[in-house]
Amino acid sequence: MNRRSMLWAAISSFGAAVAAAPRANAVTLEAAREKLKVVYHLSDLDRVNFVIGNIENHLDGVGGPGNVTIALVVHGPALRAFHSASANPDLASRLGQFARARLELTACGNTMRSQNVALKDLLPGFISADKGGVVRIAELQSQGYLYLRP
Repeated sequence: MNRRSMLWAAISSFGAAVAAAPRANAVTLEAAREKLKVVYHLSDLDRVNFVIGNIENHLDGVGGPGNVTIALVVHGPALRAFHSASANPDLASRLGQFARARLELTACGNTMRSQNVALKDLLPGFISADKGGVVRIAELQSQGYLYLRP
């Protein structure tokens, strides 16, 4: 390859990069305008308050529930914290705020069966993931939700 060919190849490559740059920026700006969707995964009983605090901070950080779609999927030992008969009043209040903000609160159907609880036995606002909590998480991820397990 002679010098002229090498120079022409370099100029062509540079031109292609410059032409692609506005399109890349447009895609990034378009994605930034979309409402972020996040699924929080909670299974550890000792992490309940930490995860609830993370969700509150997330909502505050983006300016409220109108700016983000959040789902909380609870399974395993963590579900015990949400049994209405034994729930901490502060947790019940915080979760009530989530329900009013239209966050999806999902309880694993498998865990509900193993703990012998029904939806009516949980704090208000929960729906059941009859196929399982991890199945629900995978469904949400396939819908574009980002996965967080604090």
